[in-house]
Amino acid sequence: MAKSTKSGKAFAYLRTSSAANIGEDKDSGRRQLQAIEGFARRAGIELAGTYHDEAVKGSDPIDTRPGFAEMLEALEANGTKTIIVETASRFARDLMVQEVGFAMLKARGFDLIAADSPTSFLDDTPTARLIRQVLGAISEFEKAMLVAKLKGARDRKRRTGIKVEGRKSIAEQKPETVEMARKLARARPKGGKRSLREISAALAEAGHTTGAGTPYAPTAIKLMLARASDRVPSSAMQGDAR
Repeated sequence: MAKSTKSGKAFAYLRTSSAANIGEDKDSGRRQLQAIEGFARRAGIELAGTYHDEAVKGSDPIDTRPGFAEMLEALEANGTKTIIVETASRFARDLMVQEVGFAMLKARGFDLIAADSPTSFLDDTPTARLIRQVLGAISEFEKAMLVAKLKGARDRKRRTGIKVEGRKSIAEQKPETVEMARKLARARPKGGKRSLREISAALAEAGHTTGAGTPYAPTAIKLMLARASDRVPSSAMQGDAR
């Protein structure tokens, strides 16, 4: 049974490996297109265009083929999501190239169908399974390497004191507010030290409030005081010392 397409439309992809088979008097391209058109009619698929790589070997990587690259641009542009080839070997004779190309198309949301055997690219042969497993392992390795590189870059930035991720703290957004909170905490009134709520009220009275215009919660005041020593800019620390 023919595989249904995402949009009811498809592109025909032809490949001719030998320059001797290129030309109007040659039947390679004509035969391929006839097979694709016949399959499309039976499957109720409309062919939206035809792309041809001439004198391209079946072992050549997919991403080096000019006709295939042009077809990918058209796929991205007009919403067609399916490619039909005469046979799996017309797409690529080398099994590794087949699997890599199929995986690339699948990752981009495109279907690939062989007119002579619509399930060719889905067949679970031992060799195909091995290649898919290897490709999966390579993909996981590349992801792990990328994560490790990004983590290393973040760690290096952190060692220089640069904040590299997450929301900015109050100390970074409003160092003057943190400076005043620290002064209020140190300037003990008669009868003992100020509570967190009292510091919040004093800040609000001086115009230091949240973005919503409300007094800071006691937990926010506690964070200001706990992080002040390593978050407040040196100029603020010097001002406090004075």
